[in-house]
Amino acid sequence: MIEGYTFLHPYWLGLLLLLPALAYWKHRIGRRMTVRIALPTLAPFATHRGLRTRIYPVLNVMRYLGLGLLIVAMARPQLTLKEEIVKAEGIDIFLVMDLSSSMLARDFDPDRLQVSKRVAVEFVDKRPHDRIGLAVFAGESFTQCPLTSDHRVIKDFLTTLECGILEDGTAIGMGLAAAVNRLTHSKAESKVIILLTDGVNNAGYINPMTAAEIAKEYAVKVYTVGVGTRGDALAPMRRRDDGRYIFGMATVEIDENLLRQIASSTGGQYFRATSAESLEKIYAEIDLLEKTEMDVTAFKRYSEEYIPWLLWGFGLLGAVVLMDWTVFRKLP
Repeated sequence: MIEGYTFLHPYWLGLLLLLPALAYWKHRIGRRMTVRIALPTLAPFATHRGLRTRIYPVLNVMRYLGLGLLIVAMARPQLTLKEEIVKAEGIDIFLVMDLSSSMLARDFDPDRLQVSKRVAVEFVDKRPHDRIGLAVFAGESFTQCPLTSDHRVIKDFLTTLECGILEDGTAIGMGLAAAVNRLTHSKAESKVIILLTDGVNNAGYINPMTAAEIAKEYAVKVYTVGVGTRGDALAPMRRRDDGRYIFGMATVEIDENLLRQIASSTGGQYFRATSAESLEKIYAEIDLLEKTEMDVTAFKRYSEEYIPWLLWGFGLLGAVVLMDWTVFRKLP
């Protein structure tokens, strides 16, 4: 039964060596504690052995077998169900998200930010073998999450993003520079930034094209995405003292020429998303464009097999206890 198994905690199997010693010790102690009765003759008992007499030695076998099964269960036996060969895509990707108040504009349902977050999470799910990081910007910028292969973490950060946590404004250059800085020491075959914004650079002390030149120097490809309908949209106009925004109709202004220059200078592309559907298609297109196969990695899938061993062990020991207290109960 052991053939084909692997054990997560094999050191527990060392306890199996104690079972023969325990059996020997119990046998010696049991013989010493046996009460002997002197009879003139054993002739009446010589030919009669009842069913209980014949079964009783089996109890010890069941007891030690049950203990042995429990020890094997503690070692966590596993079976290899499937071995997969995966061509890992060696790409480091940094998402750069605009958190200026205009991202709350309602030309997307419910707003630009919520749709951008949802589509970004879906994109992360499609890149299981890549390291992904997250930087955010408004009037200033910071790295929300460095490059990580733990996609659960990056998705948690994405879902909790909200406007108002940074000074308002649109510092595209600083957001781009923050991501480039995190990718300068990357050894990945391909380094990519996806920068999403809905405005015009109007804050920060780093010129967007300067940040693009640095990205180009480190072979970082930048895809830029402009988010917003064409024409007017219901957008935040000002903020009340209680933190709530007052909305009004405003003209959508995106510096598409700047975003095109950033993308073309680094070997990337510029995209315009005017709806949730078009934004989904943009991320899908970027997903197709960035496929770089590298090392082959083998993944093994295991199934836990300790439960049958555990159940059989407890079952045998339970049966021994039950028979000790009923059929083979010893009177004082």
